[in-house]
Amino acid sequence: MLPLVMAGVDGSAESLAAAEWAAREAARRDQPLRLVHAWNWHPRQWAGEPATAAQRYLARRVLPQAEHRIRRACPDVKLDDEQIEGPAITALVHAAEQADLLVQGSRGLSGFTGFLVGSVALGAVARAVRPVVLVRAGEEASDEHLPADDGSPSTRTGYRDVVLGIDLGDPCDEVIEFAFEAARLRGARLHVVHAWQAPSPLGLGPGDIGLVSGPEQADEWLGFLTAVMKVWRDKYPEVEVVETVIEGRAQSVLVRAATGVSLLVVGRRVTERPTGARTGPVTHAAIHHVGCPVAVVPHE
Repeated sequence: MLPLVMAGVDGSAESLAAAEWAAREAARRDQPLRLVHAWNWHPRQWAGEPATAAQRYLARRVLPQAEHRIRRACPDVKLDDEQIEGPAITALVHAAEQADLLVQGSRGLSGFTGFLVGSVALGAVARAVRPVVLVRAGEEASDEHLPADDGSPSTRTGYRDVVLGIDLGDPCDEVIEFAFEAARLRGARLHVVHAWQAPSPLGLGPGDIGLVSGPEQADEWLGFLTAVMKVWRDKYPEVEVVETVIEGRAQSVLVRAATGVSLLVVGRRVTERPTGARTGPVTHAAIHHVGCPVAVVPHE
């Protein structure tokens, strides 16, 4: 693995926004940026079938277009590019094994239809062994920052919060560390959110938190969250941390918590399934419904 940020580009508005976000992230990390374009394939093309002239023409345009945008926005970032052949998801996931981070454009949901547009981004999240950040079209540098005193967009103000969605039943170090490091790099506040639901009385065991009343349960969960965060607060003393526990479905809680923030960080458990890789329900909801960039961090 090389200390670099990688962005997959295909010429779409969301991939160009993702490439520019990746350039800013590379600058924050003091790492080079590599742009990758997977070509010579489309859904109806068989493996090994020669690329058409149109495909070759489009492939030659994609990387220079992205490079031009990045040079204007982040002229000091060290930049290189690579064209790779093959199905986009497989090619990008394989290429991303050589990087710290893969950044992809994502369209989320298409209007009111409920169908995901952007299967490459979803496939990369489900299969990648490195963290993946998904970025929507229209994402601007000022969106990461607090507004100016007059309410106008600015890149000279401090960063908006980084939000970490945490499952206290399985708090994973890789996910927590990614969120703390993201907040540190930005000088941002880290807002750690845990959603809890009162269990059915039939499912309770001796000493379960569910045996106490609702407000007391919330206090118990908050105490647990504070205890889990203590070691990370000690490791990152410069990061301001706010801890919140909210009763409700994790999917809904995180979507609300991610409003007006710079980055949402969630985890994805890496499992071997006969039907292929999948994202969990919380990650799935974040990918589809959250407007800010979403970092999905795989963990065992």
